[in-house]
Amino acid sequence: MLNSLKTAGLLGLLSGLLLWIGSYWGGTGLWIALVLAIGMNGFSWFYSDKLAIKMARAQQVDASSAPRLHAMVEELAAAAGEPMPRLFVSPSPQLNAFASGRNPKHAVVCVNKGLLDTLTEREVRGVIGHELQHVYNRDILIGSVAAMIGTAITYLATVARWGMIFGGGGRDRDGGNVLGQLAMIILAPIAAMLIQAAVTRSRESRADHTGAELTQDPVGLARALNKLERGSNDANRLRAGGTPIETNPNFNHLFITAPFGGRLLPMKLFSSHPPIPDRIKALEPVARELGQVGPDESIFDHLAG
Repeated sequence: MLNSLKTAGLLGLLSGLLLWIGSYWGGTGLWIALVLAIGMNGFSWFYSDKLAIKMARAQQVDASSAPRLHAMVEELAAAAGEPMPRLFVSPSPQLNAFASGRNPKHAVVCVNKGLLDTLTEREVRGVIGHELQHVYNRDILIGSVAAMIGTAITYLATVARWGMIFGGGGRDRDGGNVLGQLAMIILAPIAAMLIQAAVTRSRESRADHTGAELTQDPVGLARALNKLERGSNDANRLRAGGTPIETNPNFNHLFITAPFGGRLLPMKLFSSHPPIPDRIKALEPVARELGQVGPDESIFDHLAG
């Protein structure tokens, strides 16, 4: 509930930022930006599953080619009372997985071969629960809305910058507040990126929580996250490289952890995921409620094994 409220608040901030920068150009500029943003991000959202799978170089698997994995996804989807997504395996050696798709009926879950080869079945189940909840929580749609607003803000700031260079631009307010215009042009896109990153971090936290509730095994997810963090610091594994979707930071938000430990991001403030130790710690109340962690224990005491 808290993460849902946080997401709503962040989207409200993004919308307010858009209205502020759009007011500089008046109604026409705002509508142009919105139409462009809706068109670009609407296309990406509608075809998100096809684009992601192609970039991951993944192959679809079924009950005959991957019986245990397929049965796991089928069981968890049934427990959630939701449609089972199509299941894919990527050849990437990295420890990661992602979900995509415009709604639960048109969704995919993709697991890297490196993850399947390294994690135990219990840990894979924790990852699958997390990814399924991204689908069922409509996180792809929420991310697309945030991206749509962010794109419009960036577009309007770019137009404003060129307007100042060539002497055009929006309405002249307060005798032409140049400093205010500069602040808008420089700070608004940065603020939009920071808020977008906060939205995706909020959705990751919610997927952890609801995924642990779905599997009834927060310790399994915690162990998986711990191994994923170790994998992101394994120099030999990092040198093995990854697929195009993993090397493009624009798709980091799709994965359970930022590919390559988020090293491709320019600043941690723009990180699409909370720090893994924080995510593990946040699972402790669920684990304690389910009796997996005792009153005098920490969830970190249960990461081995």
